[in-house]
Amino acid sequence: MSETLTRLTRTVKGAGCAAKLPPGDLDRALCGLDLPVDDNLLVGLERADDAGVYRISDDLALVQTLDFFPPMVDDPFSFGRIAAANALSDVYAMGGTPKTAMNIVAFPAKTLDLAVLRQIIEGGLHALREAGVVLVGGHTIDDPELKYGLAVTGFIHPQRILTKKRLRAGDQLLLTKPLGTGIICTAIKAGMAGSEVTARVISNMAALNREAAEVMSSFAISACTDITGFGFLGHLAEMVVDSGLGVRINAAALPHYPEALEWAAMGLLPAGAFHNRTFRGAFVDFAPAVPSVVRDLLFDPQTSGGLLLAVAAEQAAALQHALLARGIAAACLVGEVVKEPQEKIQVV
Repeated sequence: MSETLTRLTRTVKGAGCAAKLPPGDLDRALCGLDLPVDDNLLVGLERADDAGVYRISDDLALVQTLDFFPPMVDDPFSFGRIAAANALSDVYAMGGTPKTAMNIVAFPAKTLDLAVLRQIIEGGLHALREAGVVLVGGHTIDDPELKYGLAVTGFIHPQRILTKKRLRAGDQLLLTKPLGTGIICTAIKAGMAGSEVTARVISNMAALNREAAEVMSSFAISACTDITGFGFLGHLAEMVVDSGLGVRINAAALPHYPEALEWAAMGLLPAGAFHNRTFRGAFVDFAPAVPSVVRDLLFDPQTSGGLLLAVAAEQAAALQHALLARGIAAACLVGEVVKEPQEKIQVV
């Protein structure tokens, strides 16, 4: 690997996690916009969900999403796989099946060899083949900051759409991937992460949420989202706001990378974690016994994180067993939906 490439995540601004515009800034930018109206738009900007959904017929709707970001790991092939898995995840979170994709590339052609671009795209194609998705095109620009991702279109039945906003009192919450990728990617950027933990986190970020989506289709799922740049609590808050319900999270049950807690204790936190806490902290009540490093972990922005599912209580154990049987080893029941306090997240 060239010296230029091994320093990639240390020199690209924003590398270290899938950095998003701070959510408060995005809300202010979109507030008051006169959005086009169409009765066939079933999920759009007004819902702030993981993807948009447009009805084609009584039996078919399109699920559409787009995601791209700077590299968080040095290996270009791995970066391509992770970015593609991250983009595909939004379709899985809506209960859909991804079908087509288009590349989105910003590439510094004056400073990086085109072989790097080829490896990134090959990594993305690896993920697409695994998902059964075809690449139909894309767009590339010359830009000083490397970025890569995909626009993805999937299919779904209009009556089977999963959204963030259908929590039911008594539902159990299940998470399918460990937390802490933002902290660990920050450590990678700083040159502090060893090869073993780097390989482990890359493997998990590159893993598709396809298996989890296939399993959950057989269960009474009321709501779903994927955990990415706004962190566990940021995305959970999106489910709780305007729901008339609250959530109680068992901090000890949350799957996570042990190294993430160690580095969080050293203050090695991505900037996105502070943005997430500022924007959503008011919705969260922590029990005094919850350590500060765990609080940091729950606001940590994730890259290609797992699905967070709300499932009927009587099916929760069976869902976890089915996920574990499909090799999703991190699948953990982490909390429950409660009637009170409304629109609050309690972490105990």
